[in-house]
Amino acid sequence: MDLADRLALGELPARYGDLIDDRNWRDLDQIFLADATFEIPGQVLDGLAEIRAFMVQARHPRTHIMTNIYVDETPDGVILRFRLVGMRPDGRISSGRYRDVVVRRPDGWRVARRVFTATPYEESA
Repeated sequence: MDLADRLALGELPARYGDLIDDRNWRDLDQIFLADATFEIPGQVLDGLAEIRAFMVQARHPRTHIMTNIYVDETPDGVILRFRLVGMRPDGRISSGRYRDVVVRRPDGWRVARRVFTATPYEESA
């Protein structure tokens, strides 16, 4: 993988965060393949149409900050990992991890499979 691919992959999480913050569900095809899957706790979304439908009705943080972005080339494909720090409408902070299987298409890198894991919070004593 060359440096241009790594740069493009590093931008993919940022573009996704901006699309969510802007509530721009139409342009999610710049992130996901038409047949992508997106696993969230307790649910698997199958295909871009289902991902869009979920996004429209879900409660999202108002601000997404994507960080700790890195790429691994594996025998099973290219894996993109990153973290989310989000500010909820009430001002509370949430966080989680993404693990994407990504593929290169003529129009750029796209997510074929995404798994989101929320960061568990423990009550302090």
